[in-house]
Amino acid sequence: MATTNDLKNGMVLNLDGELWSVVNFQHVKPGKGGAFVRTTLKHVVSGKVVDKTFNAGTKVDTATVDRRDMTYLYNDGSHYVFMDSETYDQLELPADLVGDAAKFLLENTQVQIGMHENTPLYVELPTSVELTIEHTDPGLQGDRSTGGTKPARLETGAEIQVPLFLSSGEKIKVDTRDGRYLGRA
Repeated sequence: MATTNDLKNGMVLNLDGELWSVVNFQHVKPGKGGAFVRTTLKHVVSGKVVDKTFNAGTKVDTATVDRRDMTYLYNDGSHYVFMDSETYDQLELPADLVGDAAKFLLENTQVQIGMHENTPLYVELPTSVELTIEHTDPGLQGDRSTGGTKPARLETGAEIQVPLFLSSGEKIKVDTRDGRYLGRA
């Protein structure tokens, strides 16, 4: 148990049996009335974001989430298999738990998996990954100086927008949080 005065960004709270991560918090002391804490919370499993206000000094239940370094091994069709980097234990996760991270997963990618009481909660990729463009239409001559983009399919099957001057077979850096093209690798 902790009080709202102890809140920090990244702290995980157990509210009504569900886990919420503190994205942002602000202590507010209005001129009239009692102080309170305004927070932005993100649901650990679903990713839903809500704003919640607590009275100052209110006790909140904290949860411990272990972040384990794991290596992605393969997908067997229904599950994604990861290996713990320290114990070499293998962990099978269903596709819905991996979520959008699957679009940027290559074999042997290092990821972090959040665990609460030995239950996997989420998969966190590095902020950027290097992937090869599997297919994209050729850019038109003269379009190289404009800021236009075209769709490209990556080796993982993800579709992103890339600049017109890129061609199939090139290695690029991709932001895993929003799928943006960052540059050539």
